[in-house]
Amino acid sequence: MRQLRNSNAVVLLPSGISDTEILECVQRESFQYFLGETQSQNGLVADKTDAASASSIAAVGLALASYPAGVERGYVTRRAAALTTFKTLNFFKTSPQGTEPDATGYKGFYYHFLDMKTGRRAWECELSTMDTALFIAGALTAAAYFDQKNETESQIRRLADYLYRRIDWQWALNRGASVTQGWKPKSGFLRYRWQGYNEAALLYVLGLGSPTYPLPADSYRAWTSTFQWKKIYGQVLVY
Repeated sequence: MRQLRNSNAVVLLPSGISDTEILECVQRESFQYFLGETQSQNGLVADKTDAASASSIAAVGLALASYPAGVERGYVTRRAAALTTFKTLNFFKTSPQGTEPDATGYKGFYYHFLDMKTGRRAWECELSTMDTALFIAGALTAAAYFDQKNETESQIRRLADYLYRRIDWQWALNRGASVTQGWKPKSGFLRYRWQGYNEAALLYVLGLGSPTYPLPADSYRAWTSTFQWKKIYGQVLVY
């Protein structure tokens, strides 16, 4: 027997199983995390399997992006995935946005961690620009996939568009050239900005493409100007 450990248990695999079958098992078991760790009332996804875990909005974005793959692979029905996606996006549309310290978000951005039941800010965490970008990327992925004309899928597209348009990327610059990493209601913007070659590529693409509050072209140049270049094995690469 061969073992595959998922988030909740060890899965025993037949000794003669092929690599292709192992990959299929890994994909299926990984998808089960989102089914097992999603709050049924609001669609929030736990950051980890600990019963006391808060939701991570990055995990929510990853779940939204995974539902289409789950449908295509037969792990979940299209209707069930669409209903969960709608419930999630509707929660983020209607949850409180404001300067109060226990809101869900502000200026279209969301706090990094949210209480699984109430959906409000957890642990005095920061309003996260990057994790909001991961969430919105998942929402837009869902909007592209759920393209049927029924009411649920039409609402998914409208909600994803609304959430994307609500984000004030220009505010997140805090009068600088590059995007700040976050904000807190008591202390204001974090001192750090998104610089260097990293996951912020997604953040800048979404910010530059915003139909309502787009980042200026200078912000992209400010970001790429901080890239580090190194010569590795005779090749000059972005590091």
